[in-house]
Parts: sequence; C-alpha cells; structure tokens
Amino acid sequence: MVTVFFRTDASTCIGTGHVMRCLTLAKALKEQGAECAFIGREHPGHLLDLLEKEGFACHRLPAPRPTIAPGDVSDNGGSDYAFWLGVPREQDANDCLPIIKQSQPDWLVVDHYALDADWEQRLRPHVGKIMVIDDLANRSHDCDLLLDKNLGRKASDYADKVPAACKVLTGPDFALLRPEFAAHRDSSLARRRTAPSLTHILVTMGGVDAHNATGSVLCALAKSHLPEACRISVVMGAKAPWLQQVQARAAAMPYQTEVLSGINNMAETMSSADLCIGAAGSTSWERCALGLPSLTVVLADNQEAIADALSQTGAALALTLTPLEEELPRHIARLQKQPGILKSMSDAAAGVTSGAGVATVMECLQ
Repeated sequence: MVTVFFRTDASTCIGTGHVMRCLTLAKALKEQGAECAFIGREHPGHLLDLLEKEGFACHRLPAPRPTIAPGDVSDNGGSDYAFWLGVPREQDANDCLPIIKQSQPDWLVVDHYALDADWEQRLRPHVGKIMVIDDLANRSHDCDLLLDKNLGRKASDYADKVPAACKVLTGPDFALLRPEFAAHRDSSLARRRTAPSLTHILVTMGGVDAHNATGSVLCALAKSHLPEACRISVVMGAKAPWLQQVQARAAAMPYQTEVLSGINNMAETMSSADLCIGAAGSTSWERCALGLPSLTVVLADNQEAIADALSQTGAALALTLTPLEEELPRHIARLQKQPGILKSMSDAAAGVTSGAGVATVMECLQ
C-alpha cells in the first residue's frame, strides 16, 4: 500500500485553496488504495476538522504565537509568503520530522508557498519521494515531481529550481479538480451552445474572502441593470468572516439573491450559471473546465498572472475592486448588448482545461 503524507495549511490569511486541492488528490489516491494523511498547523481558519471529517488522519502542529512578528520568521528568498508559516521554517521542519520519521511515507506532498528546498532537504532522508505543488516559480525545491497548473507556465521556468531528474508538470491540464467538474463538463458546455443570456450570475470570491470583496460585488450588482428575472448565487466558505454581513446584504438586493455556504455541489452550481464574478484563484480552472464565462478579480498577488493569462486567451474579463461599482455595471451592460461575447468567452474557457488533471497526476504517484 502506498502511503502519502501532505504538508499544507489553510488560514484566514492563506485561504483554503491549497488544502482543498490536496484533499482532491488525497481522495482520489484513497480510492485507489493509498493511505493518506495530513500535517497542518492550527492557524485561525484551518481546515483540519474538515479533513478529519473526510476520513483522513491529521497531525496537528501547534498554532503560531498570536503576536509573532515578520522578523521572527526566516526569510524565504525575499518572499512575503514566509510569514504564512507562522513559525521559522527550521522549527516547522523540526515539528514535522518526528511525524515523518515514524511513518516513513512513500510520498510527501508539499503545498505551501512558505516552504522550499531547505525545508524539503530536512525531510528528504525519511520519505521515499517528494512532490511539490507550486504556483510561483520563485524559489528552489528538492523534489522528484513538481506540479504548477498555471496557464502559460513552462517546465523551463523551473529549470534552475529543481533537480535535473525532477519531473515537472505544468499547465491547467494538470489542475487538481474534483471529478465532479469533468463529469459535468459535457452538459455544461451543451447548454452554452444555445443563445447566451444573463439569467443566473454566480459570485465566488474564495473560501475566506478576508476583505469582503463579495460585499463589494453585490453593491455593484445592485447598481447594474440586470434582467428582472435574473437571479444571483453567492458561494462562500462556511468559516468566511463576512458571511453574516453578506447574507444581510443579499436580503436587501433588488434581484433574487441566495447565499450558499460550504456547499458540496460546486460543479452543478457553476454549470447552471451564465456568468461568474470570481476571484482569479484556483476556482478559475473549475470555471474553465465547465466553459463558464467569468469576470475575474485579483484578490492576492499570486492571482495576477492567472487573471492576465485568462484575459489574454479570451476566457475572462479582468475587473478591479476600485472602482468596481462603476466598472461592473459597465461590463454587465456590454454583455447584455453583445451576448455573443459570453459565447466566445465560454469557448475560450473550455479550451483551457478538460478538468481531468487528477488522473494524470495520480499516474506519477503510483
């Protein structure tokens, strides 16, 4: 039996995307008979309870000191992401070492912007192989397999950052999407072949949305001239800090607006939408797999490249939070006057990824 350990974190600062894509891979591996477990730190907003509910063993690392200063965390090649770890990198490695030593897993999957080759080398003697999931190409890794699903990323971007023998998988075709997206792809694309219209708008600004971008989007939609029968669905994480405020805002909207929290049918929800207003994060690839046209908003530095690439391919239009209340109604008006734009965006999005990346990645872990 193959054993796979995942080192990843979620928090109100980090978001949920890293843990959720690792969970997708872990569930697929488990179905094939692998034994999977997670190592995560108990940051505010962690998802360790969810992972345990899904049936995975979790090795919990102590929460960081609440008043830790940036200077207390070892630098990560000049990256601001070092602060996400919450403790010095050497301490994190020391915390993980006894867990890894005892288990000696066949694979250690590392998905964390604050970890790099120094950390990986500390654990290397006690694991069979190391896989890294990265999106930044800004630091070195000591790994056997590296996955970067960003659009436009090339293996050559990691030529001087990984060992020569490392296998590098790049591009959205390797994105770790739940099987439901591939399953709903055909039906979602089929409904978009008819004349497009704006009858259902989906708003999804990430699992945490720490700065309440969702509220800003709803305010802008309230000022937009939508069809009277148009309905709006808002998806938020169950632990999103602004959930109650968004629910109150939704109740006051001039259009039928529902707030969905912690849902498990995201592919179905996306398939029924005509347009998504969403963060340019990992859900971008879910939208592409379903051919869902999007207006994307950059909420973090690592999302800028995704938004630019999607705009260049024609799969999405870029929005900025300031001045969103002017910009969004203008885009909505244009899409209603020129509905063919929705169709061309859908076609471009569908060409980005088929959503079947998990199966390909799993083959590399056998």
